[in-house]
Amino acid sequence: MRCNSMAFTFLATALLCQSLAAEPPTEKDYYPLFDLPIPEGVVLESGGLTLLKNGSLAASSRRGDIYLFSNPFSDDPAEIQATRFASGLHEVLSLTEREGWLYATQRGEVTRMKDTTGDGRADLFQTVTDDWGINGDYHEYAFSSDFDKDGYMWVVLCLTGSFNSNSKYRGWCLRVGPDGETIPTCSGIRSPGGIGMNAEGEVFYTDNQGPWNGTCSLKQLKPGAFMGHPAGNRWFDEHTPIKPPTAEPESGSRLMVEAAKIPELMPPCILFPYKKMGQSASGVACDTTGGKFGPFENQLFVGDQTFSTVMRVFLEKVNGRYQGACFPFREGIASGTLPLCMTPQGAMFIGGTNRGWGSRGGKPFCLQRMTFSGKTPFEVHEMRAKPDGFELTFTQPVDAKTAADVGAYRLPTYTYIYQSSYGSPEVDATEAVIEKAVVASDNKSVRLYVQGMQPGHVHELHLDGVRSVEGLPLLHAEAYYTLNYLPKE
Repeated sequence: MRCNSMAFTFLATALLCQSLAAEPPTEKDYYPLFDLPIPEGVVLESGGLTLLKNGSLAASSRRGDIYLFSNPFSDDPAEIQATRFASGLHEVLSLTEREGWLYATQRGEVTRMKDTTGDGRADLFQTVTDDWGINGDYHEYAFSSDFDKDGYMWVVLCLTGSFNSNSKYRGWCLRVGPDGETIPTCSGIRSPGGIGMNAEGEVFYTDNQGPWNGTCSLKQLKPGAFMGHPAGNRWFDEHTPIKPPTAEPESGSRLMVEAAKIPELMPPCILFPYKKMGQSASGVACDTTGGKFGPFENQLFVGDQTFSTVMRVFLEKVNGRYQGACFPFREGIASGTLPLCMTPQGAMFIGGTNRGWGSRGGKPFCLQRMTFSGKTPFEVHEMRAKPDGFELTFTQPVDAKTAADVGAYRLPTYTYIYQSSYGSPEVDATEAVIEKAVVASDNKSVRLYVQGMQPGHVHELHLDGVRSVEGLPLLHAEAYYTLNYLPKE
């Protein structure tokens, strides 16, 4: 009996080891994180990040400091040193460099600064513009982009209290030239969490759930566009180079219904389903590294402060406007994800803070570097809309049997109420039926034929049954496509 017991123990141990060895890889196997050392006593609730031409990483603090981190790509913490470049500023949430100046977007102005003496500290500060209002409400954030091809940075301004526009141009996007020219560009913004450009230099920002925003979203900024929240429309006047929306939106309607009535209303490119993808959409970065960051070249990455994550976004143009799918990408950021900075070297720097709303990441603040390990994860690479379904591409070949099985997929849909009250539940739910799944001859794409496509709805695709040719499940088996328009072909 004792021998049988010992044999059973050995067998159980062997089976356990085999089971552990068969466990699929996780996010950290593909995209590891590295903690940059923050000096003791420094509270780096980072709002802005930019890589300088001299190789240092500039990181701003909510408390008004800017630090320069030398050797930010080193794997040895002892080689990374932080020095304070500037102090006394007011909640810097964006940084960018141009012609020897470091530009910082503060709560009340854009400032540029430089070190003229060579001692490593900024000693010359100039106000570039302060053409918007500020009244002390803590929601009055200001985020800005890098300079675009025409020489302008784009500044997005949170509403007062995130509800009203009691200070000039609150709820607007302004374009700012390097020497201070300021151009009112878009109205309708509520509560931005970050701003960035795609590979073509077009500008996008994240807006957050609240009045006239059923859930968090990614929106494209184009001159003259109305982004959906009418509070800031009070600042239209004869000096504004764009015209106000032709009509006010109707509360309680659906966004795409109102977009058909109001030509200036820009539908969100991406809706991030609330408490599924996150709760506080934040920084925006684009992978223009030519493959150094993995297989997602030219796709966008978006942070979420509450969930302490980085999400991935694929966009396509339908009817002349962007729409597309969002995917989970990397969880486990040490604090609440705020700024993202993608570098030509193939590293993404991430700043974190848990101030205000808390975060899943338990640290009060962090500064981390994410890199590609060189191993390609099994993921949905792109999700494109078709008149009668979707076309999926994958980062690795799929197993044809599982990918052709319609039972491997599920596709519920829903939308949100477009209303003046706070947020919205998921409404108008349907279940689209996947009638056929056709695998391409190279096993790298699948065409889904769908009955019940719903324009104006999020299409929540689950792919739990799909496997790679090696038998692996998808690293992330869900995708959320914002179907504003059905393509004609």
